[in-house]
Amino acid sequence: MNTSARPADQAGAVSREPGTAPCNVREQIRRLQDEGGSYRAIAAAAGLAPGTVHDLASGRRRPTPTTSRALLRIASGTLPRARLDAGGARLRLRALHVMGHGSARIARALGVREMTIRRITRGDATTISPRLRDAIADLYDAWWDKRAPACTRFERGAATAARRRAIAGNWCAAAALDDNLLDIPGYRPRHGWKPATGTGTAPDIRPPAGPRQARKDT
Repeated sequence: MNTSARPADQAGAVSREPGTAPCNVREQIRRLQDEGGSYRAIAAAAGLAPGTVHDLASGRRRPTPTTSRALLRIASGTLPRARLDAGGARLRLRALHVMGHGSARIARALGVREMTIRRITRGDATTISPRLRDAIADLYDAWWDKRAPACTRFERGAATAARRRAIAGNWCAAAALDDNLLDIPGYRPRHGWKPATGTGTAPDIRPPAGPRQARKDT
C-alpha cells in the first residue's frame, strides 16, 4: 500500500473541514509574514486583494472555501521578501523595557497594536516592515536614556511590570548595545540586564495621523 502523503496534504490539507478554516488561514498568513511576506505579496500570490488578506488575518472577515484554498496552497519560501530582520527592533524594544517603557506604552506612541510590539519583543516575529522598523528606531532614539513616567499609580505599576520583564529576560539597556552592529542580523549584545536610571523622564509621544494604515503595514 502506498503510504506517501498526497500533494494536497503536504501543502496544508486544503480538504480540511470548513470549521477549522479560519484558524488555519490566520496561521498561514502569520507564518508567511514571519517568513518575510507582506500583505501585498501574500495577496498577489493568492490572487486576492490586500485588504482581504488583512481582514482575514485580523479576524474581521471569515474565509470562504475559495480564499482558504488560495492562501493555504502558498508554499513557504516562494514570496518576495519585502520585510527586514527584526533583531535590531527587538533589542531596541527590550532596552526600552529596561527603562520602564512597556509594550502598551510603546504601542500607543507608535499607533500600532500592543500585540504587535509584544510579538517583536518576545522574538516571535522574525521580520518587520521597513515602516515599523524606522518608527521603533525613532522612538528608541527619543527614549533610550529616559525613564517611563511614574506620576500616577497606573504609570508606576506599568513601569514596574516592564522592568520586571526585562530582569526576567536578562535584557540589556541601551548603553550595552553597539549602534554600529544593532541592525546586523544575528547581532547579540555582550552583556545582560543591569539597572538603568536614565537622565530624566521620557515625554509622551503621540502617533502621527492615520494609525489604521500603520497597523496594516506591520
